[in-house]
Amino acid sequence: MKLVTVALLALMRSVVCATINIPVDDASVDALQNSMVEGGHVGKASNMHLPITPDDVQGSFKVPLYLKNGLDPESRRKDRLERSRKMKNLAESSLTNIAPLTNVRDYYYYGYIGVGNPPQKFSVIFDTGSSNIWVPGEACRSSACVAHRRFNKDRSSTFLAKSQKIEIQYGTGFIAGDVGLDTIQVSSAVVLRNQSFALTSLEDKTFDLPRSQFDGLFGLGFTGGAEGGVEAPVDTMLRENILQEPLFAVKLYSSSNKGNGEITFGSYDKSYSDKLSWLDVYGDYFWATTMEGIFYGDETINYLYGADKINNLTDSMTPQAKARASRKALLDTGSSLIYGDPFSLAAMSIRIGADPTSGEIPCSAIASLKPFHFVLGGKPFTMNPNEYIYHDEASGVCEVQWMPVSEYLWVMGIPFLQSHYSVYNIKNRKIGLARAAN
Repeated sequence: MKLVTVALLALMRSVVCATINIPVDDASVDALQNSMVEGGHVGKASNMHLPITPDDVQGSFKVPLYLKNGLDPESRRKDRLERSRKMKNLAESSLTNIAPLTNVRDYYYYGYIGVGNPPQKFSVIFDTGSSNIWVPGEACRSSACVAHRRFNKDRSSTFLAKSQKIEIQYGTGFIAGDVGLDTIQVSSAVVLRNQSFALTSLEDKTFDLPRSQFDGLFGLGFTGGAEGGVEAPVDTMLRENILQEPLFAVKLYSSSNKGNGEITFGSYDKSYSDKLSWLDVYGDYFWATTMEGIFYGDETINYLYGADKINNLTDSMTPQAKARASRKALLDTGSSLIYGDPFSLAAMSIRIGADPTSGEIPCSAIASLKPFHFVLGGKPFTMNPNEYIYHDEASGVCEVQWMPVSEYLWVMGIPFLQSHYSVYNIKNRKIGLARAAN
């Protein structure tokens, strides 16, 4: 489900420009920025030394990610018009398997990996909504490739070709290339050897600069969701017993707060231990769970379309059967907004006084609004008005941070994850969520 950064397996595919940002401390950020300047950004990949923040415990490490957001006023105006067009199209036609998404805010987080031996540096989106790793190949002549770092397989002493082609279709993006095996260095503490990844030979204009300032994608979903039958990197980490604990955790800050974020592999912030609510993962593809409702303030109306019928199923149904019938929600670090069915989102917009077509709302109304509560895995998770409404101070426009898609799979993207600390247990297939500390 995602954009330049996501592919939602058999459930659905869409596109949204999002990424995970993982900052640690000023020193590591400065080190990474300096290494970018030294290595250069455009063209061939440079050998790299990955800046990391290792934890005190062996097997646990943090990857620094960096936040990119902001469009010029004219681009934002065009995005709002596109939102209106899509909302009208969805209202006038029956639901289809197509998920039309727009990169509304050019808002994403990215981090760095090394590929090959010696490692060649690439900026990537760490994406819980997909399962493949890909970077531009040296032979790729698409404009999106030549403007980014490209992997030179001849410079890697450990590269192995697999004689396998791969194509990945995203909602508004497409890549094609060759599958290879090589060393993938997420940090100096974690190295995936003989890891499958794709070297692109074709990328469409979705991945052109300046919007897509990242080079490639690092999927954090399961092997079941990987294109080409390759092993997903999280399953490689589990199989090779690389992590101290079989999990990773994501902390994202908004640009109005600390601006960046943090992803920790092998451990999580123990100050959240007593606050985390654990949800079962549904399916073998990505980090999806069941969704039972959406409530506004202390009201009892359920705004999730069709939820009442599902929630009132007889007690004779097994939990597994009821889960299959329930709506699903994907926790997606690679999507810039919250995506859901147009009926629910229109009702939510009308309730708070936002235009259901454009998503705009008077900025003066924010102070009087109440929180929305999203029920995932049977447990409520809250988003406050300043979290589900985006205020563009440059243009003075305020708008909701959700977008309709023609599917019943919801995508809880960056706005939701900025307001919640999330932990992903690879072995036990559990998602832990807690309100993020300010």
